[in-house]
Amino acid sequence: MDKLFRKDAFNYHALGRPGKIEVIPTKPYSTQRDLSLAYTPGVADPCLAIEKHTEDVYKYTAKGNLVAVISNCTAVLGLGDIGPEAGKPVMEGKGLLFKVFADVDVFDIEINEKDPDKIIEVVKAIAPTFGGINLEDIKAPECFYIEDRLKEELDIPLMHDDQHGTAIISSAGLLNALDIIGKKIEDIRIVVSGAGAAAVSCTRLYIQLGAKPENIIMVDSRGVIHKDRSDLNEIKKQFATDLPVHTMEEAIKGADMFLGLSIAGLLKPEMLKTMADNPIVFALANPVPEISYDEAMNARSDVVMATGRSDYPNQINNVLGFPFIFRGALDVRATKINEAMKLAAAKALAGLAKESVPEEVNIAFGISNLKYGRDYLIPKPTDPRLIETVAPAVARAAMESGVAKHPIKDWEKYKEELRKRMGLTNPLKRQMKSVCRNNPKRVLLADAEHYKVLKAAEIVVNEKLAEPILMGNREKIKQIIADHELELEGIRIIDPKSEDKNEKDRKDKFVQQLFEKRKRRGMTWLAAKENMKLNSYYSSMLVENGEADAVLSGLTRNYPDTIRPALHVIGRRPDVQIVSGIYIIMTKEGPLFLSDCTVNKQPSAEDLVEITLQTAEVVKRFKMEPNIAMLSYSNFGSVDAKEPVKVRYAVNRLHNEHPELKVDGEIQANVALDQELMKDSFSFSKILGKRVNTLIFPDLGSANIAYKLLNKAAGFEIIGPILNGMNKPVHVLQMGSGVNEIVNMIMVAVMDAQHD
Repeated sequence: MDKLFRKDAFNYHALGRPGKIEVIPTKPYSTQRDLSLAYTPGVADPCLAIEKHTEDVYKYTAKGNLVAVISNCTAVLGLGDIGPEAGKPVMEGKGLLFKVFADVDVFDIEINEKDPDKIIEVVKAIAPTFGGINLEDIKAPECFYIEDRLKEELDIPLMHDDQHGTAIISSAGLLNALDIIGKKIEDIRIVVSGAGAAAVSCTRLYIQLGAKPENIIMVDSRGVIHKDRSDLNEIKKQFATDLPVHTMEEAIKGADMFLGLSIAGLLKPEMLKTMADNPIVFALANPVPEISYDEAMNARSDVVMATGRSDYPNQINNVLGFPFIFRGALDVRATKINEAMKLAAAKALAGLAKESVPEEVNIAFGISNLKYGRDYLIPKPTDPRLIETVAPAVARAAMESGVAKHPIKDWEKYKEELRKRMGLTNPLKRQMKSVCRNNPKRVLLADAEHYKVLKAAEIVVNEKLAEPILMGNREKIKQIIADHELELEGIRIIDPKSEDKNEKDRKDKFVQQLFEKRKRRGMTWLAAKENMKLNSYYSSMLVENGEADAVLSGLTRNYPDTIRPALHVIGRRPDVQIVSGIYIIMTKEGPLFLSDCTVNKQPSAEDLVEITLQTAEVVKRFKMEPNIAMLSYSNFGSVDAKEPVKVRYAVNRLHNEHPELKVDGEIQANVALDQELMKDSFSFSKILGKRVNTLIFPDLGSANIAYKLLNKAAGFEIIGPILNGMNKPVHVLQMGSGVNEIVNMIMVAVMDAQHD
């Protein structure tokens, strides 16, 4: 890992609230009555109900959505036996993935114990707390014994992900690889390099899929696991062969598949060349595989390749499995995770890869049309359909195999509930990053004399999201970079106050250009000269002259003072009459686009029409269909006052002139966001049955108050303001923006420049 990545990893875990997860109340707690209901005396009745009917614990507590990630940290991936304290960041990370990908809550539990029987006793003792248990990073062969015993003695879903996660994902890849090359699983010869937990579980699941045991050769650090060896434990004996082979070189000749779960560089190109036609190579050692992707492809062009890395096709990534497997198991209150459920997950993943790929996944990986084939055997982790594909498959398999205590009756309703759980927040942010990486643009940062701006610049450079240009006092910027050891070597810095001749000549040119633009709007040449000393004017002129693709400023200045120079220099697009500003509110149900929150104090009906059209254009840029509510304190004519009538008129114009647009109003905010309420009272609405994702406000005051309340009182993350209607990309930071907010706005600027 590079120096910057390591430094950021430490900061990521340490800055702010240490660690990666927290517990958040899900019920009101602001009044004395709330607290009395939450604890004593209100808690007594649910306790007594559970005492009478144990299953009511799922009704009255969080057990049904709570998984324990339990480890003694004796086999932490890539790190080995590092102890429970050192392993805690890994387990917290697993908890984060559970939550982000499947909305499963997690307590991570690190056990300071290596005796398998004592570990079993600990897990059994705490099991009543949880709806499921994810065993993690426990070394072989103890992990097999621990899992087998606990599966027998507990009645909740339990899985050692190190074993079964890789098995499930690689099985999906294997099924599709065989489909593509036209081979049958019962006919292929498989060589497995490694004999640890993952290798054993993969081999067992391949046999479940139809592979013949006599066609499988497993190799450990001492060579082929052969029946003539006397050093085999009970697990390895199950896979011992009597074929006349003892080395990897002998085993690999003529093999159809190589599965690597061992060490880097073990599979040599010469060995790969001896395999059968269209060999399947899953080299899954991390971070360096048994053979690199490039080496394998150079050795022979017919290889079907997968690794554990995200920078090559066909990543075998456990995050494709465990969040959704536990989601499905929890939702039917499965008593275990059995072979049928694992196979169902593998087949669901394999099937999903054959379907048309959503555009956001294409964007995420910079591919115009990702299609099922040799380079796309398994879905990508960013595919939003994973939860509604894998979780129902697992749940259905649990029901069909008789281990589900709470069967699902309405599958479409269940899938909709899964979609609602996840919302679109994370896919939207991932999409933004991917779009930026595809075509990074030059973003001028006008407030570069501040550490937060420079740190944001470091992040976007490291993640290849943009090509930042820094503007400000050159020496001051360099000093901040040095003081904080920021990785910004070679970055371009523009110092408007420099005495360099080229800079002076540029400044003189800019003064003349500004004077020509504004001489009939009250600006004298001397005023133009004074204005050009301001970063806000100078930065806008740099963009106007093509020396940057976009400008971002405003960290320490009021919004009007920042936008006014941009209007003077760059101006509006010739096809618009106004500019407007949008904030994106990241809610659990998905993003909400709020407009106009920054520019127009009392927009007319005609202004509202233009604001709506500008906002719809931006929503589409984020690959979403705008469903627009035009807000007021009136519902469809319930109040005849100046403001509601203004909104009503704007809606009528939009209906007449843009009938394709899903927009309606005037409507109150609570009705717009509550489909049941709308259905009961306003079944005629054009946005009935649509999740409203765009809110147009009748005036600046209500819009500004709304987004700030949602940000501070509700704690929603916000992105913005996104300035619309400018002739070139200009964006303004909120005063005091944090580093992440600046990074978000740099991405907005890049996307605007791409669109421009």
